[in-house]
Amino acid sequence: MKLGELAGMLGCRLIGDPEREINGVAGVEQAGPSELTFLANPKYAAKSRQTRAGAILVSESFGAPPPDQLISSNPYLDFARALALFYQAPLPAPGIHPTAVIAASARIGPNASIGAYAVVGEDAVIGANCVLHPHVVVYEGVVIGDDFLAHSHTSVREFCRIGNRVTLGNGVVVGGDGFGFAKNAEGRHIKIPQSGPACLGDDVEIQSLSSVDRATVGETRVGRGTKIDSLVQIGHACSVGEDNIICAQTGLAGSSVTGNNVLLAGQVGVSGHLTIHDNAVVYAQSGIGGDVPAGAVVSGSPAFEAREWLRAITAFPKLPELLKTMRQLERRLRQLEQSTPDAS
Repeated sequence: MKLGELAGMLGCRLIGDPEREINGVAGVEQAGPSELTFLANPKYAAKSRQTRAGAILVSESFGAPPPDQLISSNPYLDFARALALFYQAPLPAPGIHPTAVIAASARIGPNASIGAYAVVGEDAVIGANCVLHPHVVVYEGVVIGDDFLAHSHTSVREFCRIGNRVTLGNGVVVGGDGFGFAKNAEGRHIKIPQSGPACLGDDVEIQSLSSVDRATVGETRVGRGTKIDSLVQIGHACSVGEDNIICAQTGLAGSSVTGNNVLLAGQVGVSGHLTIHDNAVVYAQSGIGGDVPAGAVVSGSPAFEAREWLRAITAFPKLPELLKTMRQLERRLRQLEQSTPDAS
């Protein structure tokens, strides 16, 4: 593809040779003369001046690195768009594999691709253009919209509802039982039926080995456009807002609520029955034990305001020396008190 064509498709301003051939995209250190790279963070500007890339996506504020340039208001996003032009993950052709088991009462939309040993249960409804890779299981009564993509070993449990353009990674479980037990008089744990479905909005993506539990009553909900990383658990009856980013190894206990545009970094733990309000950011390995205000940036366990947390962890390694100094001062103070005559 000519660089000029690529600039037009991305809506970027070109500085350089529009006839330059670009046949792929790569990182700033790996790119070669026929590849496009990008620079989104100014702290990596020095590397961009040493790149062998044929062209680079940059913002106006980064000046003029050596290669031809595509000037973008959002280089990271436009790099992703360029990558999509050069790489498309393979999709199987429409058709149902002879080993797949489709219930007679199930309804499958046009252009479906259903792989080997996939199972679709009674009264399930799946929209147009679905792709079910081998060993996907869709239980009874599930309703799924158009353009659904489920990778191998995904399970969608009974009566769950999924919107359009949803992608589920390998081993994802939607609607598994919530963790609910009641103790009887003998001290034994009795399972509480988990009757409420899990519901995913449009454009949700859930990556490998994550789970969205069903609710005891009501429903568990994940809002439109939310992206969930691998190894995440969304507990029973949680309500996750729209356009959330939830990173790996995060866990939301039952009945947690997040607003819209919330970011939970890796290994965040969220106690149940609390709310993280719109546009909040929670740093990695934080423990959330209470509500988080809208727009707050918090860190630590228990989590509090991130700038205060940074000051606190800076002081933490100094605490032994501070404690030693304080004890020395206390001894000196006692000595002075003992050596000073009583004024009375």
